[in-house]
Amino acid sequence: MDLNITTLAERPGLLGKLWDMKHLWPEFMMHDPVGWGYMGRIVTDFPEYVLVATDGADGPVVARGFSVPFRLAAEERGELPDTGWDQVLLWAFSDLRAKREPDTVSAIEITVETSVLGQGISHRMLAAMRANAQRLGHTELVAPVRPNGKHLEARSSLHEYAFRTRESDGLPHDPWLRVHVRAGGTVEKVAPASMTIGGSLEQWRGWTGLPFDTDGPVEVPGALIPVHCDTTAGYAVYVEPNVWVRHRL
Repeated sequence: MDLNITTLAERPGLLGKLWDMKHLWPEFMMHDPVGWGYMGRIVTDFPEYVLVATDGADGPVVARGFSVPFRLAAEERGELPDTGWDQVLLWAFSDLRAKREPDTVSAIEITVETSVLGQGISHRMLAAMRANAQRLGHTELVAPVRPNGKHLEARSSLHEYAFRTRESDGLPHDPWLRVHVRAGGTVEKVAPASMTIGGSLEQWRGWTGLPFDTDGPVEVPGALIPVHCDTTAGYAVYVEPNVWVRHRL
């Protein structure tokens, strides 16, 4: 594949095609209220931080990469937040509104079209995101990483899983964390409440096809930890943990 990676600022005509890609994100992930409110604004407010990959200069869009600038050194910040993905989006748009000078870039999403998975495109998108942040004058890229193997052992602790390594080479056990470390990142800490998705039991049944008729933890395909179900109150809540990875550029 002749992968051509540019920013959306360079090729604004690809905006519509950016959203048309087929992907493997679970349906419930589309209902995080912070993501729902801000993801669509990234492409209009931060197009220079949005990467688009096409197959050849004029071919179809095969991958996208979203990132946002924010000020980590702002008052009452300084540390990567335990509320991870949601919080960094809120910070980025708060800083934009307040005209604060950003000092850090956070990765938000790298998505590869399902028809071209397994060709190393995610690795190249991460490298391009690092290079783009550096080109824009930043010295650090951070990422609230969603470990893509964790859903296979939803009841295990992410605090253990995040730092689990392979005996053969000392690299992370998780494939997506391994990509980040190979690219130069350092696994820093767990963000235990990176994304919070709540909904009625009817909504969760629609999102997952599961009955949601029993109180307590419910294992949902694609979820990193179980979803908490309360049949008396009629709702379920998923609080997703992520792993902060820091890339010095």
